[in-house]
Amino acid sequence: MRPILEDVRKRGDRALLEYARRFDGLDRRTVRVAPKELSDAAAKLPLEFRNAVAVAGANIRKFATMQMPQPQIRQIAPGLRLGQIIRPLDSVAAYIPAGRYPLPSTIMMTVIPAQVAGVQSISICSPRPVPEVLGTAHLLGVANVFQMGGAQAIAALAFGTRTVPRADRIVGPGNIYVAAAKKLLAGEVGIDFVAGPTEILIIAAEGDPRFLAADMLAQAEHDVDASAILLTTSKRLGAAVAAEIEMQLQNLPTAAIAKKAIARNSAVVVTRSIAEAIDLSNRFAPEHLSIADESLLPQVTHAGSVFIGAYSPEAAGDYASGPNHVLPTGGAARLRGGLSVTDFVKVVSVQRLNESALRRLAPAITTLARAEGLEAHARSVEVRRNGR
Repeated sequence: MRPILEDVRKRGDRALLEYARRFDGLDRRTVRVAPKELSDAAAKLPLEFRNAVAVAGANIRKFATMQMPQPQIRQIAPGLRLGQIIRPLDSVAAYIPAGRYPLPSTIMMTVIPAQVAGVQSISICSPRPVPEVLGTAHLLGVANVFQMGGAQAIAALAFGTRTVPRADRIVGPGNIYVAAAKKLLAGEVGIDFVAGPTEILIIAAEGDPRFLAADMLAQAEHDVDASAILLTTSKRLGAAVAAEIEMQLQNLPTAAIAKKAIARNSAVVVTRSIAEAIDLSNRFAPEHLSIADESLLPQVTHAGSVFIGAYSPEAAGDYASGPNHVLPTGGAARLRGGLSVTDFVKVVSVQRLNESALRRLAPAITTLARAEGLEAHARSVEVRRNGR
């Protein structure tokens, strides 16, 4: 892994092209996708798909706008004005996986919040982009599209090459090589988080077994390493959901994958109470949490995204309801929520003191400075008060 990162750092495009041809099957002269290829792909998209992008994109944009922090400067004491200004990052990049399933939805989830934030340079990359990915990029106005993947793509985005703009932050999910490269380069470039296999945890005392089974299978079909867990106080409901999963698997096109995820990493667990289920959920810190009732929400402390009620399936959040589907996994929801517009801006603090405000604060400032042994800090205040 490190040799690939260092090679791209040192040799730029030359190394990138070698790895792209070796690992991604690149058959073009450059990793950059030409504008005409993007526009041609968009032109061939079915009207139904274009409409779906428009509907989903509008909700994602509205939610990102709602999340946007606001600039403000206020007087909090006589002569003391404090506040913040909001500034977008200069350049960001999104990694769009191209494994078992194409993910044009991930383009919307990563690009639109960056656009709302005001980022001027937005790039996306994918090792084998399908027409839906290329067309969606064009519909969103993204011109910097690159056919590259794996550690070499992360290195190119982190360091920049003659072809690929350097990014201040790289976001989006990827395979283990992408995750490892992001982890190794974190600090040299900003990242969102290191994502692992997807997961859902459902808490239900009652409900329609068909709905609950379908939600578990929707997660399980992602990957054989995905997990779907139901916590319930009802043995009857648990048994009904387990039976329904087996029934729905019979005609599920992705059953080969979902069966393995259900068998290896999933479970129906009967708890003594909903309170116990909530406690287990908070300890697990799931990527997706489904609960039956909004009254439980105050007890939820750790989750990537919460879905409330029978008609809020996780799939709605994956595509069209508005909140982001790039979410922390593997317990990382204890530390942060999902990708949001705030990942693409800087909140810069601002302060202004007049002479009288500084005079009032001087004793506290100089006392604390001298307690830390920083005499020049104290004198920088006293020179304004004493004139020497």
